[in-house]
Amino acid sequence: MDKVVVIGSPGSGKSTFARKLRDRTNLPLYYLDMIWHKPDQTNISREDFDMKLKKVMKRSQWIIDGNYQRTLEIRLKKCDTIFLLDLPLSDCLKGAKSRIGKQREDLPWIENELDEEFKQWIIDFPKNQLPQIYELLEKYQADKNIIIFKSREEIDHYFQTL
Repeated sequence: MDKVVVIGSPGSGKSTFARKLRDRTNLPLYYLDMIWHKPDQTNISREDFDMKLKKVMKRSQWIIDGNYQRTLEIRLKKCDTIFLLDLPLSDCLKGAKSRIGKQREDLPWIENELDEEFKQWIIDFPKNQLPQIYELLEKYQADKNIIIFKSREEIDHYFQTL
């Protein structure tokens, strides 16, 4: 395990999982949210984002945390291990709400609320994003180590056995 992609719904615990994995493996961790977002809650250009992502992927080892569907297949082609956190919607909404008001290393600002647009994106994730993700996983399953978690208990068990 040298090049790892961590994907799943917002609130599923991707960043927490990625941090635990970093701490266990000593692989460098890159958060796509920290690349894409500026502290003033604006974004860099797609071109700058793509350039920075390609620079990360040229490294010999990494964990990349985040969905960013537009660049997902590029990352899947380059990785050797994929973790998908496919948790129930209620867990994801609870996870997103639990981080409001907290300083995080994976986002350059503190969220003060779960805004309605973001909440709706989480609600729509299972029907709008997951089918595409599973399609890509099927495409790359022959030469990738793919681990899918359906609950926080499965994630905890994974770290107990790692």
